Amino acid sequence: MSEEETIDNGADEEQEQPEGGQPPEAIQPEETPDLLLFGKWDPSRVEIKDIGLERYISLKPVLIPHTSGRHARSRFHKSRVPIVERFVNKLMNAGKRKEKKTRTGRGAGKKIRMISFLRRAFEIIDYRTGLNPIQVLVTAVENAAPAEETTRISYGGMAYPRSVDVAPQRRIDIALRYLSVGAVRAAHKNAKPVEQCIVDELLLAYNADSSSYAISRKDERERVARSAR
Repeated sequence: MSEEETIDNGADEEQEQPEGGQPPEAIQPEETPDLLLFGKWDPSRVEIKDIGLERYISLKPVLIPHTSGRHARSRFHKSRVPIVERFVNKLMNAGKRKEKKTRTGRGAGKKIRMISFLRRAFEIIDYRTGLNPIQVLVTAVENAAPAEETTRISYGGMAYPRSVDVAPQRRIDIALRYLSVGAVRAAHKNAKPVEQCIVDELLLAYNADSSSYAISRKDERERVARSAR
């Protein structure tokens, strides 16, 4: 190698070094966006108007609402489960209520199937209304959650109904049960698809329409409680 080529290589190395002799700054990775439900809807933009339920409605960002039952052995841990997944779990065991009997089993364990139904229902809600389907579900739960109910108090061998306030966790449980039962009842022996029945029930409850099964049951429950005050 000639002396001129050696000098040129040394000059190139000097040009590659940054000014001040300090190493170049590391490339900062781009910020990863929050997880969107089914890759489409952002739960962080959902607003919970009922302050009493805010602590018990989980809006944890997840791609698929399936936590594999990690909350099953922890008491009250279900309040940390995303509200969308809790609704899916209720749909699996909604059954068809007739008088005092509840028939369940058809949807038990079919969580992936129920998730697909709910996903199509959310797509229909998004297309028809332009609203965030998670917001529609949360507002429907708030509207269908009863504030008071009755309990039985025994006194002197006689049982009397008395009006009591409903705990926030129980309010959500009752609302989810009413919404799921209303959707499943509408789809029973009906040519209308399940996802369409879910859409109808959620939108009616979102608008606090009394034709919704969940809203009608909530009103009836509170009416009985008012008469037992």
